[in-house]
Amino acid sequence: MIKKSLAIFGLLAISQLANAQSSLYQNSSQKILDDHFELYDKQLFSASKYEFEALKDIKFTNGEEAYVDFYHAISALKIENPAASDLVYAFIRNHPEHPKVNEAAHILGNFFFERRNYREAIPAYQKVDVNKIWPDQRGEVLFKMGYAQFQLEDFTNALANFNLVKRERTAYTPDAQYYAGFIHMENRRFDQAITEFKEAEKSSFYAGKIPYMIAGIYYRQGLYDELIAYAEPVIGARRNLDRKEEIHLYLAEAYFEKRNFTKAAQNYDEFINSRKGTLERPQIYRAGVAQYEIQNYQRATDYFKVSAVENDKIGQVSSYYLGHAYLKLNNPQFAATSFNAAYKSDADPNIKEEALINYAKVSLERGSFQDAVNGLDTYLDNYPRGKYAKEAEDLLADALINTNNYLRAIEQIERMPNRSSRINAAYQKVSFFQGIVYYRDKRYDLATTYFDKAINTPVDKDLVNQAYFWKAENFAANNNINDAIKSYERLQALRPRANDPYLIKSHYGLGYAYFNTQQYPKAEGQFKLYVEKLQRAEDKEYYDDALVRLGDTYYVQKKFSEALNTFQRAVREGSAYTDYAHFRSGVVHNFQNNNPEAINQLNRVIDNFTSSLYLEDAIYKKAEINMEMTRYSDAKSGFTRLITTRPNSQFIPYALEGRAIANYSLQQYNETIEDYKRILENHPNASNAEAALVGLQEALALQNRSAEFSQYLSRYRNANPDNQSLQNLEFEAAKSLYFSNSNQQAIKAFEDYLRNYPQAGKKAEAINFMAESYYKLNNKTEALKFFYQIDAMKESPQRLRAVQRIASIELENKNYAKAMPYLRESGKNARNKLEEYEAFKGLMDAHYFSNAFDSAIFYADRVINLGNVMADAIPVAMLLKAKAQFRRGNANAAEETLMDLINDYKTVHGAEGLFLLAESYSKRGNYTQSNDAIFDFSAPFSSHAYWYGKCFIQLADNFLSLGETFQAKATLESVVEQSKDEEIRRTAQQKLSQLK
Repeated sequence: MIKKSLAIFGLLAISQLANAQSSLYQNSSQKILDDHFELYDKQLFSASKYEFEALKDIKFTNGEEAYVDFYHAISALKIENPAASDLVYAFIRNHPEHPKVNEAAHILGNFFFERRNYREAIPAYQKVDVNKIWPDQRGEVLFKMGYAQFQLEDFTNALANFNLVKRERTAYTPDAQYYAGFIHMENRRFDQAITEFKEAEKSSFYAGKIPYMIAGIYYRQGLYDELIAYAEPVIGARRNLDRKEEIHLYLAEAYFEKRNFTKAAQNYDEFINSRKGTLERPQIYRAGVAQYEIQNYQRATDYFKVSAVENDKIGQVSSYYLGHAYLKLNNPQFAATSFNAAYKSDADPNIKEEALINYAKVSLERGSFQDAVNGLDTYLDNYPRGKYAKEAEDLLADALINTNNYLRAIEQIERMPNRSSRINAAYQKVSFFQGIVYYRDKRYDLATTYFDKAINTPVDKDLVNQAYFWKAENFAANNNINDAIKSYERLQALRPRANDPYLIKSHYGLGYAYFNTQQYPKAEGQFKLYVEKLQRAEDKEYYDDALVRLGDTYYVQKKFSEALNTFQRAVREGSAYTDYAHFRSGVVHNFQNNNPEAINQLNRVIDNFTSSLYLEDAIYKKAEINMEMTRYSDAKSGFTRLITTRPNSQFIPYALEGRAIANYSLQQYNETIEDYKRILENHPNASNAEAALVGLQEALALQNRSAEFSQYLSRYRNANPDNQSLQNLEFEAAKSLYFSNSNQQAIKAFEDYLRNYPQAGKKAEAINFMAESYYKLNNKTEALKFFYQIDAMKESPQRLRAVQRIASIELENKNYAKAMPYLRESGKNARNKLEEYEAFKGLMDAHYFSNAFDSAIFYADRVINLGNVMADAIPVAMLLKAKAQFRRGNANAAEETLMDLINDYKTVHGAEGLFLLAESYSKRGNYTQSNDAIFDFSAPFSSHAYWYGKCFIQLADNFLSLGETFQAKATLESVVEQSKDEEIRRTAQQKLSQLK
């Protein structure tokens, strides 16, 4: 009981004590602090700061004011109150031994650290006594202080703090290792850096961040084996690697140095494909080399095109590699451009020389012969003792032979002090080719000069034969028949082999030369040899023509049987001149008094060849034969047909006379009279006018109309005065002025003549001479007036020529509607292919410029079918046909026409055609096809500077559309350097400046 009472008392005493203490606590300063701390603990820092600030005036007995200062300063700091840091520092100064000092300094340091105010964070952390805090806190403070120093580039103190952190395994140890490693790396203490990094990467946080740095250190040290050994397993095993693309790049560079190009190429591509960075030009170059070495040439070009853009060592060697890569890709066009770019750089003399010879070789292989000539000539000038000098000279000979700029080639060869036999052979060929060019351009004297150069350099005997042949052809074209005969004869005197093609051609040419100089026996021999040699040949060339000319030589020598056999042979063989053969057969049969067969042969022409140039001749001859056979009605019908259908024929006065005689024989005297009158009225100067006068007199007498005769007699006398008459003298004097090209004086003389003799029979002829004089003076306005006057004289023999002139002038004046009917009449009445050509070409042009493109195409085909009546007749027509097809919207047909033009004609028209073809492909988005056309076909057109340059400007535009900026730039640079056309150079320079 006593113990129990004591226990109860004890409890009561304790209860009373507790109540007493509780009462004391409720009224104590501790209670006030705890209440204010609750606000702080709930992070109500603004209220906390206010409440603690209010407590500063209270007197505490147990040192509670230090807590008031602490929580007031920290609360102010938390709400970023101005000068809050001063409050914290004041707390630390005022209570240096207080247990909250470390916490205050730590909080203040973190406050500045989190706001990246590292300069203020450091002194705050330095207030922390790290020996009095837990290891994790110590690691945090030391790391953050070191990190702040690191950010301020105080690497020495930073590293010291990181090393202190590393002494203990805390959460901050990997961080300290990482940044210590970074500092070692920046100070090139690579071994220590790798040691630190490898420790740090054991942390999962740094496992993905460290590898690119370790790889980078190995790379910077050139430790490629160590780099590969470290990075390959890491990059294959670890996911989410930071800057993985850089590890690939380090690996690529290491593998490149180890000559493992397969792995290098793979890693370069991995870097590029990540799209997280760009390679520097040296790296781009090495990536290209890696791809090239593993024979991935297309990918290699992707890299080299980028590294080649600058004019430095890397650019030069990249261009050189690019050239070889394109060769491997069978793209000689791009290869040539690339080698040329490498040659233009002076960075490495050895590469410069290699690039130049490669450029020349590729140019030669792809048919760019003038580029090859330029390149090889440059090589021999710059490297006369170079390791490729002998090869260059041999190649130059081939290039010179194939170039189309023959004059430049000749000039280059003639400058050579010592010429090898191959160069001389090339000289002979290009001289010959230039002679052909001048011959085609009708520059006959110059053509002779260059044919002589070829003859006087007789390396190739066959070429000497050809030169003599074309020299003869050149003389013949210039109407110098005697010199033509000498050249043909000189060729035959050289005794070429019997089947030599130019010997055979010479028989034909010499046959004509003899024929035109009336040396018919000699002509017979030459034509006979030509026909015999070509009779069984596949390509008979002029065989058909030579055969009928052989018949003509027999005919003029009165060897009628041989002539007839020859003409009939032409008929049997289906000659292109079958109509002529029938006509001539008819004439021969007539001479042989076999008139029925003569008429039969002439009927073959009349019935089967209605468009024949010999139709008029056949109709007239048949009528003449019918007259001989006294078949007057048939004769009259023939003459009437000719007079009606061909009113401007040269046979009209004679057909009128023949019909008059037939009518007379049929006793149709009135019709006889009318025909004679038409001769005297419309053809008073015809050679049969006097006979018509006699016939008229007789017919009028039979009709008792002799009184009418005097007026026609008077008209005849006026038209045909005696040769000694003043009128005739004046006319002949005016004609002499015209034919001596004294055109202005001729006009004055004919004006005087017409004024003095207004009714002269030669009035139409005088007006025609005046019109032609004005035409020759290029006063086409006045000429046209007089031609129109002749046009009104429907029966005038001069009218047809006037019609042709009117058509030509109106066409030139762009009066297409006026020109067309005259052109059509000219074509209908043409007596030869040349007149047909002039009419059809005029109609072609008139319709084209009148936007009648279908008709333009129709007449272009008519011109083409005539053959090369005039130089370049066919290419001119083909070019305009293609343009008309384009205007009709038929690009496919136009491109086909242009391809035929380009393949067959290496003239300026072909050059323009190539540009139009390339432009058409490009407009349709077929840039590669456009480029191929230029590369494949441009070489023969290099002498046509404007269109050749236009093609290569188009090429540059195509490259830009294809994203080939390097090729575009190189192409334009080449045009600027080499083009001889100022407009082309200016255009290329403008485009080039836009690329830079």
